[in-house]
Amino acid sequence: MQEYVDIGRGRVARRVYGLDQVDIVPSRRTRSSHDVDTTWRIDAYTFDFPVMAHPTDSVVTPEFAIEFGKLGGLPVINAEGLWGRASDLDAALRDVANAARDNMFGAAEDGQWGWKAGVANKVLQKLHAQPLDQDLLLERLGEVRASGIRFAVRVSPQKAAELAPVIIKSGLDMLVIQGTLVSAEHVHRDGEPLNLKEFIGSLDVPVIAGGVVDYTTALHMMRTGAAGVIVGSGDTTNTESLGIDVPMATAIADAAAARRDYLDETGGRYVHVIADSSLMTSGQVAKAIACGADAVALGAPLSIAESAGAPEWYWPSTAAHPQAPRGDVVFTGGNGTLPLKELLFGPTSNPYGEENIVGSLRRSMAKCGYTDVKSFQKVDLVVR
Repeated sequence: MQEYVDIGRGRVARRVYGLDQVDIVPSRRTRSSHDVDTTWRIDAYTFDFPVMAHPTDSVVTPEFAIEFGKLGGLPVINAEGLWGRASDLDAALRDVANAARDNMFGAAEDGQWGWKAGVANKVLQKLHAQPLDQDLLLERLGEVRASGIRFAVRVSPQKAAELAPVIIKSGLDMLVIQGTLVSAEHVHRDGEPLNLKEFIGSLDVPVIAGGVVDYTTALHMMRTGAAGVIVGSGDTTNTESLGIDVPMATAIADAAAARRDYLDETGGRYVHVIADSSLMTSGQVAKAIACGADAVALGAPLSIAESAGAPEWYWPSTAAHPQAPRGDVVFTGGNGTLPLKELLFGPTSNPYGEENIVGSLRRSMAKCGYTDVKSFQKVDLVVR
């Protein structure tokens, strides 16, 4: 039952919940984590664990994409990022990280140690103002394709019609159409609306689309023919800049309800729900799946991998927006970097769920008596 509360005269709001307000409750016999299967199957593809990388250059370089794919995850590359804009990608990423580092540890104008927002964002905006070189982008995508891994490429709704036909030539496995908030029909002033149902139907590759934050939009997105729907806006500053926030526990559960109703509506077509928000720990990953997600997208937690684009620094793809960036360049280090395999599967001495992400998910499932991701969505939950 949905609960509504009065927030003042004539204004009612729905009560919603974030992942930190929800806890998993073991209620079955426990199992060995060795008996747990974390396989994620979407469309014709199978991945060893239910994690895709958030499409940010700060994490996903060609080297990272290949390693992440070989370890069993789904790397997602940002087609509108620096892969096709910076001939020296490593140098460009260092420029962003250095701007953030100098700003973070430098002296402020008043002589006090401080931090000034937006300095590194200006560097990002300048880099992204360079024209997109499609040949350079395709060359780097070809490098990933040649490795033999499965991978996805992200485009924004605004650029989907223009870029999708080009990047599909690279041999990608899945297309991701992602913005911070996306509807089934993206309307823009200077052109025809992008009807996702018609557009997705014209493509020869499966599509993951989002983000959505409520039941109705999730259901509409599923009706477009998408293989997966992203719930959430990634690691953004939407709350501060737009006043928009995503209560992820509620949003995931709403999308899962839409998935169930769409399954009934179509007589058996299953659309995957992928949670993409500020997921920072393995506990939050487990909670997202317990609320109904089939998989999660991770950004900041992967930024401490040795193969990340800017190790120990992170920014979402929205941080480079030319007018209104909705993401910051943040320092995620402090404990040093780790090999990606160790970050995902352990072992670790960190007790706070920031490392051994997949290994800890397996252990959570085992403690609750579940052996696969789909059945773990039925685990009991409580609200604080």
